[in-house]
Parts: sequence; C-alpha cells; structure tokens
Amino acid sequence: MKNWTDTLLAQSANSPTITAMLDCLNQDIGPHAGLESFYDAIWNVTTALGYGLDVWGRIVNVKRCVMAAIPPAQFGFAEEFSETDAASGVQPFSYGVFNDGAPPVVRNVQLDNDTYRTLIMTKGMANITDCTARSLNALLAYLFAGRGRCYALDTGAMTMQYTFEFALSILEVAILTQSGILPRPTGVLANLVQAQPGTLFGFSEAGADVYLPFDQGVFFTGALQAN
Repeated sequence: MKNWTDTLLAQSANSPTITAMLDCLNQDIGPHAGLESFYDAIWNVTTALGYGLDVWGRIVNVKRCVMAAIPPAQFGFAEEFSETDAASGVQPFSYGVFNDGAPPVVRNVQLDNDTYRTLIMTKGMANITDCTARSLNALLAYLFAGRGRCYALDTGAMTMQYTFEFALSILEVAILTQSGILPRPTGVLANLVQAQPGTLFGFSEAGADVYLPFDQGVFFTGALQAN
C-alpha cells in the first residue's frame, strides 16, 4: 500500500514493533504491484482475456459456448481458397480432411477471446437498450461492422424482423439465435432473415437494391426465430 503509515492509529504509530511488522507485511504482499495486471486482465473489458472475459460474460449474462454444426476444415485446392474463411475453408495437405458426405455433427463451440469480447459488449448494449429502431440498428452496426447492411424492421402484429443483406456463417446464426443478444420489446416475436441483395421477391418500399419485382426474385422460404 502507498502511504500506509498515514493509516495507523496514534497509539500504534509510535510502536517500533508494530510498525516494523506492518512494514514487512506491506513489502511481502505489495498489492499495488498487481493492480495494473488485474486491471488489464480482468477489470478492463477491452483488454481482458480468458477468465477475465468469462467474468464479464457472467456480469452481462452471455455464455462463451454455443451449439453449432460447424463442419471440419476440408481438403481442397488453391483456387477455392478465400481470405475470409482462411481457417475454416479449404485447406492443403496435412491440414484438411476429405469430405465423406456426412453431415457435420452439432457440437459445443467455444468462442475465441475477440469474438466473445464483441459479444459481451453487444450484450451490454442489449441489456440497457430502449428497443427503438435507432438503438437496435446501432447495436447491429457495432456487431457486424464492415459486413454490410443489416437493420431491424417493424413487421406489425407484434412481430419484428432482423434483416441481414449478407450471408451469415453457421456460427453467427448459432450466436444470434442462442445467446439472446438480439433484444426485442416485451411480447414481440423477433425473426432473423438473411436477404442477400437482389435475390428475393419483395416490394419497392423495402429497398429496390434488396428485393426484386415479379418474374425476377424468388419467394422467401422462411425465417429463423431469434428470441
């Protein structure tokens, strides 16, 4: 402790035995030495790792693990390689496995620190949101920064829709449908829709760059329930 002698009672301050014992104890414990490490590893959510993020996850009530049917990295050739899925896409010899046609097994997937940190920050925002369209869209913009357009829609009849104009990965769908990070007003059913630009039939008020008219776009086949 710093300036620990200022905390002594008057009747103890002049005792050489007591002050010597406290001085030795202060040197042995030295709590100030680990304060910065504690702050960086646990208290500061922007730098916390491992156990520190697990603590923050319990505070905002979001788990690190989700159930997802993610296929293993498979063997393939260089022309199929993509930087966006470098770890999960096609892999070279001694890294990827052959595709035997079997469906991937649903398993418990533990999120890495960076993904879990983003999830924690988003869940923190979800916990205090007023569920207005502006707030929900700000939440989506943070969660999927740089990915493309995504937004919340009021679809009436006590329902709402989270629309994503880009493809979501298997893990992202699992996170959105299991973690509870997509808030909704009380009593409102929230659906999750992937509507890639220029692929689905729809009306002009929803955005001409998203939905196509008759004889061009196909009907949407279903939505995932988000909450």
